[in-house]
Amino acid sequence: MKRWIMVVFIAVLLVLATVGTAYAITNGTPDAGRHPYVGLLVFDVPPGTPGCPAGGGPCWRCSGSLLTDTVVLTAGHCTDGAVGARLWVDENVQTNTEYPLGGATSYEGLPYTNDGFCIGCGKGLPGFARRDVGIVELSEAVPVALVDEYAQLPTAGLVDTLRNKTKVDFVGYGVQGQTHGGGPPVWSIRDRVRLFAPSELVSGKFVHSGEFMRFALNASQGSGGTCFGDSGGPDLLAGTDTVLAVNSYVTNSNCSGVGYSQRVDVPAVLRWINGFLSP
Repeated sequence: MKRWIMVVFIAVLLVLATVGTAYAITNGTPDAGRHPYVGLLVFDVPPGTPGCPAGGGPCWRCSGSLLTDTVVLTAGHCTDGAVGARLWVDENVQTNTEYPLGGATSYEGLPYTNDGFCIGCGKGLPGFARRDVGIVELSEAVPVALVDEYAQLPTAGLVDTLRNKTKVDFVGYGVQGQTHGGGPPVWSIRDRVRLFAPSELVSGKFVHSGEFMRFALNASQGSGGTCFGDSGGPDLLAGTDTVLAVNSYVTNSNCSGVGYSQRVDVPAVLRWINGFLSP
């Protein structure tokens, strides 16, 4: 079971909950068809899973990227503990009456978590997590009529060659704002729309920089931010379909400051992902 320590994973969302009106604060704009391979994932859990419906079924949502018509790349903390998953590729799932149980508009699949995935295995930030990468294998191919291009994997070690403030594109279905009703701010999770936002790399050596990327999440300074529900979504080299990392976690409940993402250019991670792509 997930252990929540020191930070907030970007996927902590019960998919059946609703709250009030949202106010956009993560600086995103509608994707407008630029990244059709990024979809919305919902994960099913077995009965008795703490914090989920007693009978099991849908419990949390994430974002993910199609690498082929049947293989979806996402975060390990999204797939961890799940027994099933489904994908929507529509840009707007807000009014879809089949959500979150699925139907003709979604694609069912099985989740897999990297063998090296670990929460609480290191000290400080971001040492507490490792190999936060997962895969969903769909049982039915997404038609080319819906998605005719796919996310691309990076070459090994690509991130190490990038300079500070390298431009990056965020894409995901995460929440967009908070409600303020006199008490603590509450995130709205009603939004199920694929959004795009620019950001930039905060480079340099830090604890576990060999595993994670660090990004600016400062909407007030023109930088896009990732938030709850964006977990597993791609961090793309700006203007390309190359996935540098998958969104992992933010360091505060305001989804601001900096965020950390699991690098997929780590050789062992690439080998694991490619194992699902081999014939």
